[in-house]
Amino acid sequence: MLGRSVAKPVDEEKSRSFGSKAVSFLLITVTGGVALSALDDLAIYQGCSSKAMEKASKNQAIKDAIGEPIVKGPWYNASLAVAHKRQSVSCTFPVSGPRGNGVFQLKAVRNGEDSWFSFFLPRDWEILIMEALLHVPGNEEKQQTIRISLSENYPPPDCKACISCPQASQKPENK
Repeated sequence: MLGRSVAKPVDEEKSRSFGSKAVSFLLITVTGGVALSALDDLAIYQGCSSKAMEKASKNQAIKDAIGEPIVKGPWYNASLAVAHKRQSVSCTFPVSGPRGNGVFQLKAVRNGEDSWFSFFLPRDWEILIMEALLHVPGNEEKQQTIRISLSENYPPPDCKACISCPQASQKPENK
């Protein structure tokens, strides 16, 4: 009997050890996945916001409204939504200048495959829609909020409304 009572706790100890190792491995794996996803989101934000800042720095209306240099606000005040297997993004982030501040809003897409290699490579985002909502302070009578669209290529020049399409004006025949 003494031999059995000693062997039983050793077996229980081994199974507890295996269970705790499995739980530890699972927690480390989940934590690593969440961390990689967060880093990927941060990389997407940096790529899109940098492209937007580049576009904004060339826009005279924005420079006139809030002045130069235009500075991007902190990443933790931004919002980011990714969709379609991380191929499209909607992003909003704060900006400021010497004469005012505001928010840039954009929608962008990227071409190419999403693979493990692309996680480490810089992404080239194409901004489809971009707007700047700028607050220019002044005295009580001169405070302004200005909306500036930076989407000069949207919609594409060859895009036409479906109303002008021949198929849209034809009705199906009843037979």
